Amino acid sequence: MLRIEHYSKTYPGGKVAVDDLSLEVRPGEIFGFIGHNGAGKTTTLRAVAGVMDFTEGRIVIDGHDIRKEPVAAKRVTAFLPDNPDLYEFMTGIDYLNFIADLYDIPAEERTRLIGYYGDAFEITGNLGSPIGSYSHGMRQKLALISAFIRKPRLLILDEPFVGLDPSAAHVMKGELARLCESGSAVFFSTHVLEVAEKLCDKIAIIRGGKLVTCGPTEELVGDSSLEEVFLELEEDAQ
Repeated sequence: MLRIEHYSKTYPGGKVAVDDLSLEVRPGEIFGFIGHNGAGKTTTLRAVAGVMDFTEGRIVIDGHDIRKEPVAAKRVTAFLPDNPDLYEFMTGIDYLNFIADLYDIPAEERTRLIGYYGDAFEITGNLGSPIGSYSHGMRQKLALISAFIRKPRLLILDEPFVGLDPSAAHVMKGELARLCESGSAVFFSTHVLEVAEKLCDKIAIIRGGKLVTCGPTEELVGDSSLEEVFLELEEDAQ
């Protein structure tokens, strides 16, 4: 589903953000990408999403090289950054219909999906209001709905639980599992150890732009590297 091969990102001035990273996310997997602030985590997610160029390496999504076939790769990908950039002048329902138009979702299907997810995330009553009036949590819910109605082959999430209430977080976990059951994959970052341990099939840890370890979650639970990086994340948040 996703192959990252010898990926490196160097910023102007010579700062190396990510150095020779290789990993694979397979269909049906929820893959946790863990690292403290500045580790190269968000840089990698943005590169995979096709919104940031990179210096070396190759990224392939569902058979599409993102440099050679950028449109095809983006067509099967949905990316939610930690602070979704939405069209504030639009209402929530107009935004969702705009996304549905972009991805050729039939009218009957979009109505069903928007109704289902709007109720599930308890935001149906707000869809007629301008996005500019939404709280961070509401924007997060709207962005999640816009991704789920597309049924992407690869869903990329950067700290998706930030700003979500417990009910919405529970719904999202269930919908991520359902998405993967259909053969899609999820590649996401989180600061929450419990989320990583309970939700992810695999975990990769990045530190200082380099891959530290990668493997099935059940093998890494209790590993000192995993516990250490989450202690660093807690310190970053303070």
